[in-house]
Amino acid sequence: MAKESMKAREVKRRNLVERYAEKRAALKAAGDYEGLQKLPRNSSKVRMHNRCNMSGRPKGYMRQFGVSRINFREMALKGLIPGVRKASW
Repeated sequence: MAKESMKAREVKRRNLVERYAEKRAALKAAGDYEGLQKLPRNSSKVRMHNRCNMSGRPKGYMRQFGVSRINFREMALKGLIPGVRKASW
């Protein structure tokens, strides 16, 4: 389980990215790199981390399903993910 403070930090980053997306795109199109440097660092999309929607785990994230590998395995064993069968795990 991820700490609540880490989850909150990711939410703040996501909000900053959404707030500055248009401004960042306009500055990039104009080639104004000094203006880009003046924006907050966390407003860059690159600084966001993918986290599991269920547990908040940052590692082993499966982008297609939005969950970590551990939660994916548990859901597959319960039959909650259609088209996934247990092989040899």
